[in-house]
Amino acid sequence: MKRTALAIALTVLTVLSLGAQAVYPPAPAFVGKDVSGRTIDSAVLKGKVVVVNFWATWCPPCREEIPDFVAFYEANKAKGLEIIGFSVDERTPAEIKAFAAQNKMGYPVIMADLKTIRAFAPGEYIPTTFIIDKKGLIRHKQVGAVNRKTLEDWFRKLSAEK
Repeated sequence: MKRTALAIALTVLTVLSLGAQAVYPPAPAFVGKDVSGRTIDSAVLKGKVVVVNFWATWCPPCREEIPDFVAFYEANKAKGLEIIGFSVDERTPAEIKAFAAQNKMGYPVIMADLKTIRAFAPGEYIPTTFIIDKKGLIRHKQVGAVNRKTLEDWFRKLSAEK
């Protein structure tokens, strides 16, 4: 009886100690052209904190978060931040480019393809945002609008890591 209790206690402690070490999935690799024609390759983003945002022009919460993304990007792009906006619109790249210019979206905006959507698996709701650390690991996923404070908190934490 004592052996069984001891074995159970050791098993629970082992499981708890393993659970304390978070395992983060690697972000999917992608290569795409943004609406300005620049090639964006996730391989060159290693070493940066990357925010990947799935959004659409017709989505009210997506439109609401754009000013925070714009301001946050402008304040932190020189400090090792990259934001990639994957548009899931059915509009043309020219229409998305015009929308991005009108909303001062200075970060790359790429038309999401099925391969990228499947790889990230954002789910059925947008906006969905992934925050990726310097090693290329997904550290946070948020379904719904992200505010600037959330972006700042994650960027501060992840940019301090080696």
